[in-house]
Amino acid sequence: MIHKFKVNDVRLVLDVNSGAVHIIDELIWDLLDLGPDFIDNTIQKELGSKYSAEDLREGLSEIRELIEADMLYTSWDADDIPEMMGEPVIKAMCLHAAHDCNLRCSYCFASTGDFRGERGLLELETGKRALEFLVQHSGHRRNLEVDFFGGEPLMNFDVVKQLVHYGRELEKQNNKKFRFTITTNGLLLSDEILEFINREFVNVVISIDGRPEIHDLLRKTRTGTGSYAHILPKAVKLAESRNQKDYYVRGTFTKYNKDFDKDVLHLADLGFQQISIEPVVAPEEEDYHLSKEDLPEIYAAYERLMKVYLERRNRGQGFNFFHFMADLEQGPCAAKRATGCGAGNEYVAVTPSGDIYPCHQFAGEEAFHMGNVLEGTFNRELQQVFRNSNVFTKEKCSACWAKFYCSGGCAANAQHFSGNIYEPYELGCEMEKKRLECALALKALEYLSEDE
Repeated sequence: MIHKFKVNDVRLVLDVNSGAVHIIDELIWDLLDLGPDFIDNTIQKELGSKYSAEDLREGLSEIRELIEADMLYTSWDADDIPEMMGEPVIKAMCLHAAHDCNLRCSYCFASTGDFRGERGLLELETGKRALEFLVQHSGHRRNLEVDFFGGEPLMNFDVVKQLVHYGRELEKQNNKKFRFTITTNGLLLSDEILEFINREFVNVVISIDGRPEIHDLLRKTRTGTGSYAHILPKAVKLAESRNQKDYYVRGTFTKYNKDFDKDVLHLADLGFQQISIEPVVAPEEEDYHLSKEDLPEIYAAYERLMKVYLERRNRGQGFNFFHFMADLEQGPCAAKRATGCGAGNEYVAVTPSGDIYPCHQFAGEEAFHMGNVLEGTFNRELQQVFRNSNVFTKEKCSACWAKFYCSGGCAANAQHFSGNIYEPYELGCEMEKKRLECALALKALEYLSEDE
């Protein structure tokens, strides 16, 4: 399988199964429409009036060399499908430190922090049982990941701090290593909290949507005022204190800022070097939701961003945009590229009541309740359902060129929009494919410039 595409007048072709990306000229572009058989009579009929016989022969020779080198039209046999061997293990957890929040963001999937239930904070003993659950179900895995989440986890900072210390005790007792992270809106960041985060957390995600008028439109305080001015100086201090590494400012774009490239560049101009902007996922009844009709504007924003992104990098003023950081080396193993984040299988979420769900976006949904850390219960059958969900078992994914980069997309989005974790969220797929095209083009152009 190949995928041929053009971004900002650059022609490229991706060999899906090998991961090879080639910058190509117009001749190869046209020839690829006639592959993989490349029948002489058909080539002459379709392209003989546009190219000379010698040019066509040279072009075909180049293509066949790539085919022989397994860099074009690479096959994928059924025997190559990775098997999930052995007992499943859990290696990562989203630990909900708070089902409450000090913001009232309109688009919050967690219903402004309460996850459509009662507001409350994680108790220390429940948190300890959650960490113990992770250790007990981690099998041979030594490195374990815990993200403190909410709501707003800093509303429960004392418990977060004690749980980190408890995790360090568990490390020594069980030959494990916890990698702690935290996702925060930043309102409660203080010097004390910042010092602790920088010492103990390998990564921090702080939420900012970009330009102040965009951020304040939907990310409001409890009193209904904008939160940009409160958060920005603390976010800047966080980024600088971490030497512009091991953090992300993470924003959301909606129907109100389909020109989100301006928000990315606004954040970059403020000095942030690790930036992520994600599309909102919302039902049609919400006025800020995205639809298929918005795709042309969204595509244009990605292409504009790609152009400026490359220009700034060439000037030595680069920054990292999460969705443009493609891996052409196909680093993760085949199983990882097929299954993605591992929700419900290698990754679970635990709420303040100790309830276990496949991930934070399933929290509160009874059909996806997997057990409880206080009761010592865990639904292995439901874990297996998520384990079996991968790009080879999803019909639409198996025929998609982007499958080894998106890994089948988000299970929660699939469930919430199609009613089935095996049926991908189509609008999300289209946006994912566009930003992947931009990311692959950027990577290929970077390699090309290095060779010159």
